Amino acid sequence: MASGFRAVHALPMRWRGSTIGALNLFHHAPTAMPAGDLAVGQALADVATIGILSDRASRERDLLTEQLQAALTSRVVIEQAKGVLAERGGIGMDEAFGRLRAYARSTSTRLSDVARGVVEGTLDTATMTPSEGTA
Repeated sequence: MASGFRAVHALPMRWRGSTIGALNLFHHAPTAMPAGDLAVGQALADVATIGILSDRASRERDLLTEQLQAALTSRVVIEQAKGVLAERGGIGMDEAFGRLRAYARSTSTRLSDVARGVVEGTLDTATMTPSEGTA
């Protein structure tokens, strides 16, 4: 081997019957790994496995939290937009939601983006409330 290592020992990183990777140990001389070293190496592989899986779970929890927060924020903006349309068009909240949704579909725009435009006043609501100004 060009790196100068003559022996490689691969220890499985296992969790509940599945192998998620391997811990590789390199030695400069070809040799069998003594049982004691093998036990220590496997213990290190087990600890590394727990660390990797713990980090993965933490990242997944963080992602889920972000997604839930985004959904909640989006829902708040949608409710505000429904209120704006209902007031401007003299319509009920269900009708206002239907119009928001129809506009989003017809323009291939995310519902939350349409709602944000209504709330921020950057989207002309006249197309969503034909009765606007006549109510």
